[in-house]
Formats: sequence, structure tokens, C-alpha cells
Amino acid sequence: MILTRLKLANFKSYAEADIAFSNNVNCFVGNNGVGKTNLLDAIYYLSFCKSYFNPIDTQNIRHDEEFFAIHGEYLIDGEAANVSCTLKRGHNKQMKFNKKTYSSLAEHIGRIPLVMVSPNDQTLILGGSEVRRKFIDGVISQTDHTYLNTLLQYNKAIDQRNHLLKTFYDNRYFDKESIVLWDEQVARLGSSIFLHRQRFVEEFRPLFARYFAMIADEAMSREEPSLTYLSPLMEQLPPLPDEGAESVVEQHFKSLLQQSQQRDAMLQYTSVGTHKDDIDLSIGGYPVKKFGSQGQQKTFLLALKLAQFDYIAQQNNHKPILLLDDMFDKLDMLRARQLVRLVGSSRFGQVFITDTQQGRVESIFQETPSMDHLVFHVETGSVQPI
Repeated sequence: MILTRLKLANFKSYAEADIAFSNNVNCFVGNNGVGKTNLLDAIYYLSFCKSYFNPIDTQNIRHDEEFFAIHGEYLIDGEAANVSCTLKRGHNKQMKFNKKTYSSLAEHIGRIPLVMVSPNDQTLILGGSEVRRKFIDGVISQTDHTYLNTLLQYNKAIDQRNHLLKTFYDNRYFDKESIVLWDEQVARLGSSIFLHRQRFVEEFRPLFARYFAMIADEAMSREEPSLTYLSPLMEQLPPLPDEGAESVVEQHFKSLLQQSQQRDAMLQYTSVGTHKDDIDLSIGGYPVKKFGSQGQQKTFLLALKLAQFDYIAQQNNHKPILLLDDMFDKLDMLRARQLVRLVGSSRFGQVFITDTQQGRVESIFQETPSMDHLVFHVETGSVQPI
């Protein structure tokens, strides 16, 4: 999975750009605010049909322009492929693969696997449960379209149930028969999501532990990190059989929804379900969110993201593209070298890195001259190979 060329028109700070890349490591260097991260975001768009940083598509159109266009040329299993994302003000966004327009953007997810690591990801450690749920869902959805479709249907069912609860509250009545219909939908879809997430965490945990050990310093490595899946469905959940587990979870979920009907009617939303799931991140038995040092939290984050890379690569038999935005900030030179050697090794595929210090990047590559790489100097609206 290689991005060989990126072309931009009116995207964020770029009026136009046309860049050819190395198959291994590509570094964008330049001062803060010149548009390095915008290049990574354009690459992210071509995988996920949206920005990593700004959910409002029209705000990614360059000022005073009417559209943006992002075009990527790829090699997938040795064959050329083209991906385009275009948006015109007042029109729907379009994604095309080899010039064919998708009827649904969800069809494209997973076709160009990609992992982004950004300082914004600190919310994965410090933020609320919604951020960690999105992390789980994003990883699984890149490898399993059935899961993605189930998740979309579940979210719609929750919205419908919540709308019904609000109607009950506003009109001061409660219709048990109509709420039971949505209970059945939510329980059926949610039980599948629960089992997928549970299995994912079990498979993901050893990958995470391995990368944590590779990145952690000697003092940190003595403290055992842990990932634990948390879900309201685990409350009083009976032992699951080897066969028919989904049916057991569905009946249990339905029971929880029925027990919470009156409370939900007062709250005007669904208070139990997989939309409340979380992952507990701990080190040495203590939550890293509350008790972890900055070094421990950064190590946790990098280990999670590199494990995400490995998981997707194993499931898809394709190495994802890896984007590292400003990852050298607050890393000492030794750790910066370790990180580049790690992601530039055969374990990984194509990597894109941003950094503010050209000298640091050049020094690292001088020590690893055999590593195929390109360095680009970025100024506002301009990208030039060095």
C-alpha cells in the first residue's frame, strides 16, 4: 500500500501542490503553521473521506475559493490505483476510486488502510469514553465492513429510541409496546457490537504490550500496562457458551433495556448499551489518565497507535500508511532516533513524518543512510524536496 503521488487544489493553505513520494519514509520539515500537518490531513482524507482535525468539510476549502480537490496515486498489490476526494460549496462531497464514484462514503473505509498519530490523540488517554469507543470502532471498521454497517444501524436505532423517549416526556405518556420494538432492535445490533469489541480487545492487548515494552524506558517497563474492556452489558452477564453467545448477550441486553425503561423516560435518552462502552487504560494497577506521568502517557499513546497499525496489517494483509504528526516534540534525540528506526524498518510500510527541526531529521537519516527516504521543506503554500 504505497501513495506514490499527491495532488492538491485549493485545500486549506495550498492553492495547488504536486508531490511524488518515497516508498519508505517521507519527512515534511518547516516552521509551525506553514502547512505540514495539512499535507497529512489531505492523505488522511483519501482514506477516511474526512479530515482528521476539522469535521466541517467546507472549512477545509482555501479562503475565497469554491472547491477543493485531493487526488492520490497509489500502488496496491503492485497495481496502480487513483483515489479522489472533491468538494464544491453547496454540493455533496464526492469520493472516487479509479474514477468510479461511491454511492456511499462508508464503502471506501478500509480500502486504503491508514493510521494517524497526532498530539491531538492525547485525548485518547485524557478524554472521555466516547474518544476511546471511536478508537475501537475506527480500528475494527477498517478491517470489517459488517461491523461498520452494524454500528451505523445501531446508532440510528439509539437515535430513534431516544427520540421516542423525548416524545413520551414532552407529551406526558409512556407507550411500552412501541419502546419494546426499539429495545429489540438495539439489543440485536448491540450484542453483535459487544462481542466484536470484546474479541478485538483480547487480540489487541498482546500487540499493545509488545510495543509498550519496545518504547518504554527501563524504569517504566517494570510496571505492567493493561487494557480492560468495560461495558454496561457485563453487569450480571451470565457465562457465555462457546456457541450461541450472541443470543445470550442479546437477551441480557434486552433485559437491561426493559429494566431501564422508566428511568430512560425521565432522562429522555438510553442510559445502558454499547454506546456507553469504554477501555480502562492502566499501568501498575493505576489509571494512566490520573496517575501516569507525561512520559508514561506518551508511551501509552504511541503503543496504542503502533499496535493499531499491526492489528490492521494482520487483518487486511496490507501494511497501512502511517502518519506521524509532530511526534518528535518533547522526545529526546535518543528516543527520536529509536522511533524513526522502528517505523522505518521492514515491520512498517510507507511513513509520513512532520517536524519543525530540519537539522534533527537530517542527523537521524545520516545515522541510517540505508533507509530510503525523502525530506521536503514546507513554506506557506509551497512544498519542495530537499
